[in-house]
Amino acid sequence: MRKLMILSILCLTTIALAQDGGTAAPGGAGARINSRGGIAAPGATTGAGARRGNRAGMGAGGFAGFGGAGRRGRPQPVYKYSGLALTPPMGWNTWNTFQRNINEDLIKETAKIIAESGLKDAGYQYVVIDDCWMTMERDENGQLVADPQKFPSGMKALADYIHGLGLKFGIYNDAGTKTCAGFPGGRGHEYEDARLYASWGVDYVKYDWCNTGSANAQETYKTFGSALLAAGRPIVLSMCEWGKNDPWTFAAPIAHLWRTTGDIASRYTNNTGGTAGYNNGWKDILDRQAELKLEQYAGPDHWNDPDMLEVGTRGLTYAESKAHFSFWCMLASPLMMGNDLRSMNDDILKILTDKEVIALDQDPLGKQGYRVIDEEGREVWVKELSDGDWAVCMLNDTLEDAEMSLAWSDLEVLADKTYKVRDLWAKKDLGTTKDNYSGKVVSHDAALFRLSPAE
Repeated sequence: MRKLMILSILCLTTIALAQDGGTAAPGGAGARINSRGGIAAPGATTGAGARRGNRAGMGAGGFAGFGGAGRRGRPQPVYKYSGLALTPPMGWNTWNTFQRNINEDLIKETAKIIAESGLKDAGYQYVVIDDCWMTMERDENGQLVADPQKFPSGMKALADYIHGLGLKFGIYNDAGTKTCAGFPGGRGHEYEDARLYASWGVDYVKYDWCNTGSANAQETYKTFGSALLAAGRPIVLSMCEWGKNDPWTFAAPIAHLWRTTGDIASRYTNNTGGTAGYNNGWKDILDRQAELKLEQYAGPDHWNDPDMLEVGTRGLTYAESKAHFSFWCMLASPLMMGNDLRSMNDDILKILTDKEVIALDQDPLGKQGYRVIDEEGREVWVKELSDGDWAVCMLNDTLEDAEMSLAWSDLEVLADKTYKVRDLWAKKDLGTTKDNYSGKVVSHDAALFRLSPAE
């Protein structure tokens, strides 16, 4: 009788703790929704082990059931696999160049180019199919169906091919009733879609925000994040909500990256201020990041996403492509190429594979850069790096080539210390910050430097 009473007390205590803290007992085939709407991972528990899992140093594929302490010191639920994006994700997406005109052969050919051209070695790994990959209706069981004309081998076979190249596979859907192009959305089908993606071997999902009506963005993305966890496969979640509901204030426990503006276009500027739904030039989007001071919200495993790269697309000059890439690396932005890799010239390939420049983006400290000088025709941005280094980027925002100068003493972040200066695009060491910089910068181009402590 005493043993029975002890067992009963232990059972009641376990139930009470689970209801209070959202804890799921170890074991089980998939993640489960806890009493507070959070997720307990397969085999996850609370306590020291679960807390360790949410630290930035956790390896890829790990899971943390809870984030930092909330009200009354209680742990806050996390709705994503933690540790999958400790540096900004890098890859390629179909939309900017191809939109509806996608098919299996294009994806395979592009993936092979990434694997063999030096792009994979430079860090690009995700091959992401955007909108228009599916049929216009779900099947009789409510499942999404890959368009058999575009993808005759099916998504599982395509994912296997991409994985065989040492790359990762990404796909698209939408949080509303229909995607932006009118295909079936995920509303009401979150869990079955997540299981389908997992069965195909998907590693990355871009989740859009069209046709969502009056839905609450935070709760909607929590639902889909929970569904991905329940599916049991580590998948990066790219939240494409366009910054409408200030996702940087709530998205860190839900997604690995979140869009901060509407769509980018192949232009330097369209004078939108970065607030348009479409056709924002990359400079418009850059200005928006500065206006909102978004650098305070970014870090390992939770990144601001100013949209995909337009480097190498028809609307940009070579200089504008180079400056665009420079600033996206300064922003610690996800680097998702959007150009046609099949017709890419060597100059564009050199921009996209410059390892010294990419190192700024992928720096493990995870700091986003910010603007410190904003003058007529000239901007200067800084980005804190590991080991006491800094990145500095100066933009010529005029329509003419110009001799530009930079007094290092104008940058308060350097705190009167002496740094060695390296010009990253010129591949030259320029001495130290005891000597000011002066050089020619062509229209809409940028001078990019890495500063390292001299002592």
